[in-house]
Amino acid sequence: MEINWVILGWLIDMTLNGLVWFIIAAFSLLLIDVSDKWTRKAVKCMDKVDKWIRKFLDDSFEWIQEKNLTILSSIILLIIFGILAQLGIIPKLIT
Repeated sequence: MEINWVILGWLIDMTLNGLVWFIIAAFSLLLIDVSDKWTRKAVKCMDKVDKWIRKFLDDSFEWIQEKNLTILSSIILLIIFGILAQLGIIPKLIT
């Protein structure tokens, strides 16, 4: 019985390629799992910061309204709108 080296080489190549892709997929799944945990932590942190900023702004505006400080409120609104314009949010809202 004669060995067909082409078929044997093809089988070895397919097996090794399958093994290499299996290893790549396993490492990719581990990296995705780790990055997914980091993403969840970042979203939780962003949620806490967002709630803190909203509470701070609400309290600030209520204090300004109680004290009737129109100049201070206009400066704060100017700063907020400037930040929103720099981030490109205001042009997106206009168009």
